[in-house]
Amino acid sequence: MKSPAEQLQLLTRGTARVLSEGELLKKLERGAPLRAKLGVDPTSPDLHLGHSVVLEKLRQFQELGHQAVLIIGDFTAQIGDPTGRSKTRPPLSRDEILANAQTYTEQAFRILDRAKTEVVFNGEWFNKMSFSEVIQLNARVTMQQMLQREDFKNRIANDQEVRLHEIQYPIVQGWDSVVVRADVELGGTDQLFNILVGRDLQKTEGMEPQVVMCLPILEGLDGVQKMSKSLHNYVGISEAPGEMFGKLMSISDELMARYSVLLLGQEIDPAVHPMESKKSLAAALVARYHSEADATAARENWDAMFSRKDLAAIELPGFHVGERRDLLGVVGEAYETIFSEPKSGSEVRRLIQQGSVQLDGEKLTDPKAEPAWTVGQVLKLDKKRSVRIAG
Repeated sequence: MKSPAEQLQLLTRGTARVLSEGELLKKLERGAPLRAKLGVDPTSPDLHLGHSVVLEKLRQFQELGHQAVLIIGDFTAQIGDPTGRSKTRPPLSRDEILANAQTYTEQAFRILDRAKTEVVFNGEWFNKMSFSEVIQLNARVTMQQMLQREDFKNRIANDQEVRLHEIQYPIVQGWDSVVVRADVELGGTDQLFNILVGRDLQKTEGMEPQVVMCLPILEGLDGVQKMSKSLHNYVGISEAPGEMFGKLMSISDELMARYSVLLLGQEIDPAVHPMESKKSLAAALVARYHSEADATAARENWDAMFSRKDLAAIELPGFHVGERRDLLGVVGEAYETIFSEPKSGSEVRRLIQQGSVQLDGEKLTDPKAEPAWTVGQVLKLDKKRSVRIAG
């Protein structure tokens, strides 16, 4: 068992904000397992590495003997978290939410210890509330409190709608903390307001307020914007090992150091060559979400593709050339049909003209060219994606 001071040092490593470390230390010194809460709304079917930052921290609590409480927001997903939104989220059906919840939990348990995780759905208590109880809950907060939210203030200032149900969201998330008796709540830095509401509601119930633990928002592969599936700068935790490895090899050296700390809790050794460090990071994350064997195979395949140029040994998705035989059409169709990432003609043309597209290692820079497509050729689309011509 680690001492309370040692636990505090480990748990606060890599965090962006903790309110407060003194409160957390006091809770740890009591020697009883803490209830560490993380709430997730199943608004989409897949998790990516951006989601994993808080899940990894929750796992640390588990490894130190504390109780992880994972709240699946089947009720809150119907409202839609307004955090960072410039407009109201479109509603999801109950069936969509439950289907997403199934994949969320399956993917979360690639990180969390299933046997040591308490999983609850907040619909269990909110769907039983009477309208009178909802009114009483709303009476615990003021409109002035809710309008302190930066995103609400910005939308009002820009004459954009703020729907009344959106104002309910922080209250509902906060009440979750009361129900599960959370000692600590984890979330991204964008969740600070919501978590503070949970503290306030716990105080009104005569409970000791939860500690706020905010984790940094992980940048996507571009190193600039928040990791997001809609921005195509993400790495999904259920992606194929080779795809995951290849995407991670495309990040900058600066981003590599940040990923290593936030996703693995490890500092990059400055004595090791950056390329070798990046391969080790990519392999470690593939092993984390798949297996050591998958990580080894992905690394060998990447080396074959980029280090030894052994094109025949590479495992790649097969692509059948269609009616369009010109390079612009073939590359565009490969992005859309193989990788589900449709690109505009101008985007594909730019990739070709800047030399990103290669056929068997030879750059092709004329979008109108019609190579003699042959089965077995390797068509490289960009730094991360390649296909093998199948016909």
